[in-house]
Amino acid sequence: MFIIEEELKKLPQSPGVYIMRDKDDTVIYVGKAVVLRNRVRQYFRKNNKTARIEKMVSLIDHFEYIVVSSEDEALILECNLIKKYRPRFNVLLKDDKTYPYICVDVKSDYPSIFLTRRLKNDGAKYFGPYASSASAKEMIGFIKEKFQIRQCKNFRNQGRACLNYHIKKCLAPCMGYVSKEDYRKQIDQIMLLLEGKIDKILKELKAEMQQYADNQEYEKAAEVRNRILGIERVSEKQKVSNISENNIDVIGLYQNEMTVCIEIFFIRGSKMIGREHYFFDDLKDMEEAEIISGFMKQYYFDKKDLPSKIMLRYDLEDKSMLEKWLSDKASRKVELKSPQKGEKLKFVEMAEMNSKITLENKLKDKTDILEELKDVLDLAELPRKIESFDISNIAGNFIVAGMCAAQDGVIKRNLSRRFKIKTVFGQDDPRCMEEVVSRRLRHSLENEKGGFGKLPNLILADGGITQIRAIKNALQQYDLVEKIPVFGMVKDDKHSTRALINEAREEFEISEKLFHFITNLQDEVHKTAIEYHRKVRDKEMTKSKLDEIAGVGEKKRAELLKKFGSVKKIKEATVEEIAEVKGINLKLAQKIKQEL
Repeated sequence: MFIIEEELKKLPQSPGVYIMRDKDDTVIYVGKAVVLRNRVRQYFRKNNKTARIEKMVSLIDHFEYIVVSSEDEALILECNLIKKYRPRFNVLLKDDKTYPYICVDVKSDYPSIFLTRRLKNDGAKYFGPYASSASAKEMIGFIKEKFQIRQCKNFRNQGRACLNYHIKKCLAPCMGYVSKEDYRKQIDQIMLLLEGKIDKILKELKAEMQQYADNQEYEKAAEVRNRILGIERVSEKQKVSNISENNIDVIGLYQNEMTVCIEIFFIRGSKMIGREHYFFDDLKDMEEAEIISGFMKQYYFDKKDLPSKIMLRYDLEDKSMLEKWLSDKASRKVELKSPQKGEKLKFVEMAEMNSKITLENKLKDKTDILEELKDVLDLAELPRKIESFDISNIAGNFIVAGMCAAQDGVIKRNLSRRFKIKTVFGQDDPRCMEEVVSRRLRHSLENEKGGFGKLPNLILADGGITQIRAIKNALQQYDLVEKIPVFGMVKDDKHSTRALINEAREEFEISEKLFHFITNLQDEVHKTAIEYHRKVRDKEMTKSKLDEIAGVGEKKRAELLKKFGSVKKIKEATVEEIAEVKGINLKLAQKIKQEL
């Protein structure tokens, strides 16, 4: 048995990583410490903890730790474990986005240029990341328009030059019409362009143009002139500031009561080549510097194209450790800078301003939906938390229910819940609905900080009048009928969402945007219920057929299912095939076959 107070006494005074787990042995938090004993003990002492940490500590059932030899090793291990377990109380990237890069396969005799999202250690040169594939494709299109490089995927001699050669889009290296040296000269200029070294490439091109003009090769001089003009236009389009740094990332953060937005600008050669943003929910109790630190560990964990400097507002507590980690990854110096004045501070402020605009734009659509829902249904308050319920069964068997929730206009799958019906036997969906909603309400009334959180502002039933009345019966038990409005989501004869309806059978007209939101909510709760129903049904059917056979215990049942995959497959197998399973002799195999 794990006794937390006893285990706290055993913690070493060494650097390391600690792993917090709940009663289901799920990792809920990973952290690093300079001194494990001091750091881990802090969580269980009475001090001014944030609501987020209070919630986390309430769920800790046991913990473990790994001792390392230095703070640097602790940081790397922390990043690895967060990436592996994705604990709910760590700052997590919401998806595994891979950014578009432009690749130049410089190891080839006649390199090509293409877009990729996978960075490999293959000797090629990668440029980026670009904020979107559209911006990367735009740059590739410009390069192919202004430089005569090969565009074929399979580079081989076709016996004749392709159309690109005849329209002066390619120098036809496949036909030997250009030397490796001359072709490489173009590639070198393209890489200067991608690196943002515009002045250098323009100087080279102007010298090249002059040489063609001196040799009276006016057509070629005109081609180079057009290339120069195009590069100058691209340069002006990319330039966003007179910032003097060449290779930096700029991080800005903005948060409101519900959401944090982090915006990153990618600056290469004094030009912005792209930007990206991330959203995080439920971090309002964390310090902004702590959010940035946690974000950076994940964001740069797999990055191969690291900047020389990262500019941000905050002077991070683990700044020196992060700098060393990033420098080791990049095999060169990487600095974290928190500018206090001048052009660099203005650039950080611009990133912060953009994160604010990005977040406000994201939330505007959601707020519009909630405002419309409030007006259409004549609600007393904005329905920031909406819950929906659905019952699933087959002829009164394996009865379960699903619940899903939308917070601030966003369906939150982590708030979905599943219920087995406990008090209703036989097919009676309204009574099942009443039981489920009653149980759900009791959770919040007993502990608002528990897994169900606060009570909803609105309940939407997957059904019509009978389901609405069943939910109101549940609300009546806790005197909540006047506090939580209930409406139904009714479907047409094609099982598609038709409208919202109240207990008086009034239907409410809604916009296409709100209609789309309601449909998604209804689909989500139906999916939650049906998936749980299948799981319970399959488990019960497996249990009823195999566990009732004398001589087939838990281990033998597991071996049978491991080999055949399902009871149906066991039923279809021969006695000899069943007898091949570990622990099952021919006599028992015959019995299993007969019983099934």
